[in-house]
Amino acid sequence: MNIVFHEKTGIFHLFNDCISYMMVILPNRQMGQLYFGRRIRDREDFSHLLELQPRVMSSCVFEGDKSFSLEHVKQEYGVYGTTDYRQPAVEILQENGSRLSDFRYEGYVITPGKPKLQGLPATYAESEEEARTLTIRLRDPLTGVLLSLSYTLFAQDGVLARSARLYNDGDAAVHLTTAMSLCMDLPDFDYELLQLSGAWSRERHIRTRRLEYGVQSVGSLRGHSSHEHNPFLALMRPGADETQGEVIGFSLIYSGNFLAQAEVDNHDTLRVLLGIHPQGFDWKLAPGESFQTPEAVMVYSDRGLNAMSHSFHRLYQRRLARGYWRDRPRPVLINNWEATYFDFTSRKLLELAKKARDCGVELFVLDDGWFGQRSNDRAGLGDWIPNPLRLPEGIAGLAEQIEALGMKFGLWFEPEMVNLDSELYRRHPDWMIRTPGRAVSHGRYQYVLDFSRAEVVDCIYQMMAKLLREAKISYIKWDMNRSISECYSAALPPDRQGEVFHRYILGVYDLYERLTTQFPHVLFESCASGGARFDPGILYYAPQGWASDDSDAVERLKIQYGTSLCYPISSIGSHVSASPNHQLFRSTPLYTRANVACFGTFGYELDLNRLTEEEQDEIREQIRFMKQYRELLQFGTFYRLKSPFEGNVTVWMSVSGDRREAIVGWYRVLNGVNLPYSRVRLAGLDPDFCYEIMIMDGSEREGEACRSCYGDELMNLGLITSDASSGEIAPGQRHSCDFDSRLFVLKAR
Repeated sequence: MNIVFHEKTGIFHLFNDCISYMMVILPNRQMGQLYFGRRIRDREDFSHLLELQPRVMSSCVFEGDKSFSLEHVKQEYGVYGTTDYRQPAVEILQENGSRLSDFRYEGYVITPGKPKLQGLPATYAESEEEARTLTIRLRDPLTGVLLSLSYTLFAQDGVLARSARLYNDGDAAVHLTTAMSLCMDLPDFDYELLQLSGAWSRERHIRTRRLEYGVQSVGSLRGHSSHEHNPFLALMRPGADETQGEVIGFSLIYSGNFLAQAEVDNHDTLRVLLGIHPQGFDWKLAPGESFQTPEAVMVYSDRGLNAMSHSFHRLYQRRLARGYWRDRPRPVLINNWEATYFDFTSRKLLELAKKARDCGVELFVLDDGWFGQRSNDRAGLGDWIPNPLRLPEGIAGLAEQIEALGMKFGLWFEPEMVNLDSELYRRHPDWMIRTPGRAVSHGRYQYVLDFSRAEVVDCIYQMMAKLLREAKISYIKWDMNRSISECYSAALPPDRQGEVFHRYILGVYDLYERLTTQFPHVLFESCASGGARFDPGILYYAPQGWASDDSDAVERLKIQYGTSLCYPISSIGSHVSASPNHQLFRSTPLYTRANVACFGTFGYELDLNRLTEEEQDEIREQIRFMKQYRELLQFGTFYRLKSPFEGNVTVWMSVSGDRREAIVGWYRVLNGVNLPYSRVRLAGLDPDFCYEIMIMDGSEREGEACRSCYGDELMNLGLITSDASSGEIAPGQRHSCDFDSRLFVLKAR
């Protein structure tokens, strides 16, 4: 790992064993981009990569020099208007109405390790040997605005973290109307663009398309990262897939409005922009004030999507998530929501908890309905005080009773929302986000609190912290069930209304930071009507997130497969729910529901007392299996082998760090008759290890070793997955069916 500046040629070269990243000081003192990709040998002069050629009809920077036009040069942080006609990384509205800037190189600093970003989530290094950070300082001589571009190179993997900071060192206020975290110009556009898109209950589906001339983008203007699009893009070379080919992944560590964009110009240059969405964004920067963009992460892989994902997983699980629960296997939980909804009493909750305890569950979570006058979704939000009519013993008393059963207790909050029928709203109607003189839209009969205001965040913190101090609460489910509309803060002047969306997210981060610091042993799980804020920004505070409100096992195959492109398995909240499912009304086998959910944090979302004795025994066995293998399932190296977006069968697997154990999940949506024999090539095993293979499929011989194979055979010839659908049912074999699944446990002898 090294960062080198070649003073004679003005070239910066950042490189480790995997990647090289090069940029150059251009003739006009702006920064230009030279190369990002597989590591190449360092030398002093790469100036031949900066191709300058006179072009007809080009607008040129220097009088009399027809060769230097920013229109045809790859930029490091592009500015529109001075011969660069592509969409910019930065735009600053100045006192005279101009939006032009000219950021010229002044100097650089290289520091060991990685500095923190004030008030923002970001990756980190635990030692100076893990990373080095380059900060390049540029200045606009007319306005005095300073631009600092930061690049952190990690010692391991093809990872580069980037951000920008703008400081007003001038005499007049300016307004930032665009301030992206990353601008990346690439020399060609021979890529497929992969995005994670969907909607409520079908989040983060994989979508791909060929890049073409023009702008292609995804983003969010909802005040959160959204169900619709995730702040992630990947560029794939033709022919690249899960196991081969060049891939570049881009991920934004942010939870609010974002833009992820690819622009192809008519000279085949590709510009990628990633950062806060400029629509509606306007940040006033008075003299002496600064603005820090969120951090963006770039990952390069020359071994396909799986290798890209492994880099993201290692970084985000170990150096983005923090705290007590970062490296610990997660407790098996049960959530009462789909078992009771609002219809519960202390007695009913304890009956459910006792049955869960008997099955081996470790954590009981009380969901919505315990506070204020909350008996339906029209009242109570904002009043985080236990309802004595529902819970005479209060949260503290209920938690004591749950703990007495030998379980931990968890609690649901939705701290960013308010109902009109609440004491909080009656006391502070101006704390709601709304535009004066305009109609106010609601979602689920609730409204958004103005978290851009410190006094609002303080009030919510005081109520939550009081409960956490008084009751034995080990887990918090933090929900957020609607997008922001009519965005306006009564506390900000007119020329700062463009700051509300970002200040809101900073308020969310502040509340998370205060609570996680004050209560470090509490496990926080983020939720936003399911997966509407499943992003790296929240992962910094909550090491796991509810991936989707859709708990149907078949739909979860696509949701969890897509989520794994960027996010570690330890972050994916996944539960076994009732059948028929409450979202799709589909009936699936209990074992398939568990076989999908075990590749995640694992828990239950149903009324165990309504199950048969046979089903309860099956759940006991599922929990025993999960406890035995959860470290491997949640923290092993995860490989995607067959995609639910490409066929009837999905296969994935997790491999232990020493490669002595692995678990393969095999899932088939619809059954067939007289099907061909089938097998799947595995990945990540040691070719020299001989693995005993156990099939967990509910048959008479479940858990017995069925065969032994060396790793090289399993990775090159494949694991046989044929079942009863490929012929007649063999002795001891069970019937195949729709929504079928099996787990294969591999152990090296």
